[in-house]
Amino acid sequence: MDNLPRRGHNEQRWMFWKRRRHLVAFLAFLGFFTVNLLRSNFFNAVNPMRTLYNVTLDNGTVVEKQDVTWNFWEIFTILRAFIFGNAVTQILGGWLGACLGGTQVFGVAVALSALFSLVTPFLVNMDVVNILIAIRFIGGLFEGVTYPSIIAVWSRWAPPQERARLVTIAFSGSYFSIVVTPPVYRFIANTLGWSYIFYISGIIGLIWFVVWWTVVKDKPEDDPHISTEELKYLRDNLDSGPNDYIPKHIIYPWDQFITSMPVWAIVVAHTCMSWGFTLQTELPVFMTDIYNYRIDETWLMFLPYLLVAVLMPAGGVLADWLRNSEVLTTTQVRKVFICVTFISQAILVLLAGHLNSFNGSLLCLVLAIGLSAFAWAAFSVNHLDIAPQHASVLMGLSNTFACVSSFLGTHLTGYIIGERNLEQWQYAFYVIIAVYLVGALLYWAFASGERQRWAPPAPTPESESLSLPQRSHVI
Repeated sequence: MDNLPRRGHNEQRWMFWKRRRHLVAFLAFLGFFTVNLLRSNFFNAVNPMRTLYNVTLDNGTVVEKQDVTWNFWEIFTILRAFIFGNAVTQILGGWLGACLGGTQVFGVAVALSALFSLVTPFLVNMDVVNILIAIRFIGGLFEGVTYPSIIAVWSRWAPPQERARLVTIAFSGSYFSIVVTPPVYRFIANTLGWSYIFYISGIIGLIWFVVWWTVVKDKPEDDPHISTEELKYLRDNLDSGPNDYIPKHIIYPWDQFITSMPVWAIVVAHTCMSWGFTLQTELPVFMTDIYNYRIDETWLMFLPYLLVAVLMPAGGVLADWLRNSEVLTTTQVRKVFICVTFISQAILVLLAGHLNSFNGSLLCLVLAIGLSAFAWAAFSVNHLDIAPQHASVLMGLSNTFACVSSFLGTHLTGYIIGERNLEQWQYAFYVIIAVYLVGALLYWAFASGERQRWAPPAPTPESESLSLPQRSHVI
């Protein structure tokens, strides 16, 4: 077991910026908060765009006006374009993060998304749907690189002893943003107008980019403010290769990737979690269909996200503690978190479909969704466990499958519940239960928390020059 972190005696714990890796985690948290601001701005602005309002003409006549007159399918296509774009660049984002530096790729992706946000109102007023579809698709391409590229950052900044907590703190930013964004966007639309949703989110994205680009460095050695003690701690515990060297040519053993069961265990866990998370979008529909109980969808939709946001860093801290205290090995921590979570979620979903109680079903489904936080605390760092220098590409691989599974899961659920009765909802829940149980079984059987033999430390400049002729494996 690696040595535990050494704390400076004169550093107060609450001064997280004194430890640069903690500052990176905080700014990454804000980065993913911003990513969701940009991802969801169109979704939150579309209803204000279509809302009728009164306009007084020069002759005093009052008429109703609507900024856009798109039909359902046009809106649906614009929104879906982003999802498709997001799925396309996952693996590319991991590769770019490893080759160019994760901080640069992550930052530039957010900045470009912010710029697209700033021009969106102009394009909406032009009322050219095809251009908006293209813009949203391109925006999805940019944001698709964010999740895998941040893993490249953690391969150089997150020591194994703190890996889970740092990664989960960063990713929880998306879920906190999901909770905060809708009411803020509604306030902006009602007071300033829907176009300011795009302007404000775009400006926030650019401000975050400037701070990130200025403060965060790809390698600890490049940070002028890092303490000697922290730099030594990171060098001693990060064994993914020389931290002062980023290879220009990375050899990816794709044949080993596709034949490695630990890799596919991560892919399965990520995919199953994403499939099960479709419960979130279906939760208000289920409560309305079965219990005919219309409540404020705002809190019903976002209460599970708040639970995930709170539990995710807590799960990361618990995972690190279990590993560092040698209560469990790294492999055991990852397996316990995934398998216990999936089995618990399966039980809760089963209960939700059979309790015949509004409060009971609601509680079960909210808890089932919220427990996804503990799955995140396992599979999101498992890439770094088994292959630190390839982790960003592996995250891109697993997140590609996750994006597809989320899309398919939503559509399959919609197909099953065509008549919206309890029996059909139970069938839909059975599918989700089966996904969870299969995921738990496969992950328990094949997952690993140990570095794989096909993922040795990253090459040195000397060894890289010897490996360059192997062009067939270089991306």
